[in-house]
Amino acid sequence: MNEHVIDWYFDFISPYAYLQWQRLRREAPQLKLKLKPVLFAGLLSHYDHKGPAEIMPKRNWTYAHCLWIARQHDIPMKLPSAHPFNPLPLLRLSLALGATEDIVDRLFAYLWREGLLPSDEIAWQDLLDELLMTQSDISTDSIKQALHDNCERAIAAGVFGVPTAVVDGQLFWGVDATDMLLGYVAGDPFFSSEGYALAHNLPTATQRKQIG
Repeated sequence: MNEHVIDWYFDFISPYAYLQWQRLRREAPQLKLKLKPVLFAGLLSHYDHKGPAEIMPKRNWTYAHCLWIARQHDIPMKLPSAHPFNPLPLLRLSLALGATEDIVDRLFAYLWREGLLPSDEIAWQDLLDELLMTQSDISTDSIKQALHDNCERAIAAGVFGVPTAVVDGQLFWGVDATDMLLGYVAGDPFFSSEGYALAHNLPTATQRKQIG
């Protein structure tokens, strides 16, 4: 694979982010990922869009689909007791510890392998103790600002969902784009084709009318 530095925007709340994280760690451990925790809800607010868990039929589909993907790729996965939930403690904890690969992997495991939430008080305190952190360590203004800055950078890069990999100004959104991302960094000629260029410049023929 060619040398690429990839900004990987994610929120622990996304099961698709967990699944892509597992695939990239397993299938392309040589990739240089700059891990960028962001608040998915902030992206949704910016684009005035609903998340999958806010549309009931899509919510049910999402969990079943994720379990299917996990099964297909032999990725251990356990749904938490409730979803969606407040991911801010996980996001801030990751940033307080430098958002390293080991830390991100541990926090994904806490949520999507062990099925635990930040609101599970005993388990959460055990995790903080394990990582030698306190609640005050993740509640500083600097940590909150770092998360805000990541969200601003994501929006500036055109990121609209998680997970999204940004490389050479190209966006690859969602676990379904994992193979596409790996193709790009491997130098697949598709990305210099006329069709790929057209896909980014296709004219709009009509727009949906606003209701209200």
